[in-house]
Amino acid sequence: MTAAAYENPDLAAAYEDGNRMPEASLRAWADLITCFAPRTPAEAVEIGAGTGMLCDALVRYGRARRVMGVEPSPEMLGRARWLHPDPRIAYVDGDATRVPTEDDAFDLMLISRVIHHVPDRRACAREAARVLRPDGVVVIRTTFRERLDALVYAYWPQALAAARSRFPAKHEVIADFAAEGFTVRADTQLSQPVAASLRQYYERLTARPQSKLAALSDADFAEGLLRLQLAAAAEPADAPPVEERYDVLVLGRP
Repeated sequence: MTAAAYENPDLAAAYEDGNRMPEASLRAWADLITCFAPRTPAEAVEIGAGTGMLCDALVRYGRARRVMGVEPSPEMLGRARWLHPDPRIAYVDGDATRVPTEDDAFDLMLISRVIHHVPDRRACAREAARVLRPDGVVVIRTTFRERLDALVYAYWPQALAAARSRFPAKHEVIADFAAEGFTVRADTQLSQPVAASLRQYYERLTARPQSKLAALSDADFAEGLLRLQLAAAAEPADAPPVEERYDVLVLGRP
């Protein structure tokens, strides 16, 4: 995993507020992620921890005893340490192929919304095999190429075109991890509210808090933002909350 997608300090500053979830959604994700661990509270490592939202949720809801948040971006690491300090969380410099810990250290490795940033997934699987205990699991939270259905693509189709070339297919990820001895333990998905309304969703995205938006030209971003603004203005008062769906692939060793 490289820091290139997250090296922009503006993205790091906007990331937390732009990707914040309601507490109920955050707890639902913490519960689902850790339900696959061989024991709870788990000892977990998150690859590409960003600003530490999920690291914090895992310990705050009692789903993890300790968490190592591995992140290659100095800007993201700084925000994580400032926003989510906790003695049970260690935020460290590293990436998917370079986890600064001893062998057999964790019950669970979480790779959330970053598998498409990992240039060598087989090397990532090899590192997972090293740092996980024999009964440990890898939990990959993403949208696979087959189902790129995030709402953001409805307003920024240019981002969808780019995602089709960047996001891996499920079978590709399974094959890369299988080469290092992993098999599929679970293959599921979860949808949860991320914003109370389209208006709130619009307000969050004005700061370009996602790497897919940060990669757009200013003109393309402005055009999509206008589309979203108009849709938000026309939203009825009784509209349901905005939800996001993610695939969840769980891998372990026999």
